[in-house]
Amino acid sequence: MTAPLPAPDIPAIDVAVVDALIRSVAETEILPRFQHLDGGDIREKGPGDLVTVADEASERALTARLTALLPGSTVVGEEAVSADPAVLDRLLGADPVWIVDPIDGTANFVAGKPRFGVIVALAAHGRTVAGWIHDPVGRRTVRGRLGQGAWLVGADAAEAGTRCVALPPVAVEQMRGIANIRFFDSDMRRQLTQRRERVAEAYTQRCSAHDYLDLLTGQAHFSLNNMIKPWDHAAGALLFAEAGGHAAKLDASPYNPTDRTGGLLMGPDPDSWRALYSALFDA
Repeated sequence: MTAPLPAPDIPAIDVAVVDALIRSVAETEILPRFQHLDGGDIREKGPGDLVTVADEASERALTARLTALLPGSTVVGEEAVSADPAVLDRLLGADPVWIVDPIDGTANFVAGKPRFGVIVALAAHGRTVAGWIHDPVGRRTVRGRLGQGAWLVGADAAEAGTRCVALPPVAVEQMRGIANIRFFDSDMRRQLTQRRERVAEAYTQRCSAHDYLDLLTGQAHFSLNNMIKPWDHAAGALLFAEAGGHAAKLDASPYNPTDRTGGLLMGPDPDSWRALYSALFDA
């Protein structure tokens, strides 16, 4: 049996203060630009991979304010990594690291659709110790710290919130969830497309923030992803585990924000995780 990892030191951060900070940035840098972007406000980082002036302004503001809140911390932001992939190596260092997705679901944001969000995680010694997923349009956040649960908070960040609880286990054929399969190879995409009929429903939203919000608010039993960039999953995997769910890579090993490959599957508990994996992947 593998010995459990020691609990990392958790920086003394008030999750409500960080929540209020994220909401402030969303209200000043993101929402005024929602459905008001000009052509010059949008560009492609790569084929089909969009970034806007709102993404960049949000990341700059979050970087400045989060590092001021926790002196000595660093930031791994999606746009900073796009400019310099070596920024990811900060996750391997000793300093606390904020992991920032300034606008998750940029394609939806550009299209004027409200399914976008802001995701922030705090990592220490290679493990996620706190997370925040904010829905700017819905004015709600799920936030939490390692060992202290995940909490849904409405328009007032100062509220204590309602504790999130993952949906209880059900048979695979009754499961509803998110299947993001476009980054699997072509053979596996075909298999997963065929096997979607083994669950009650499998859908996509092109937004990890809303995928996790569905998992955390009782709308979905599971999620499946092959691309596991830390700004998409570090906060959500922690929060889902804090809600009582089971998150693991496709080889059944634990997920950490330093992981860059291996896929990620979420389920209500270990037994239903294994049943779901078998239904989707086993011969």
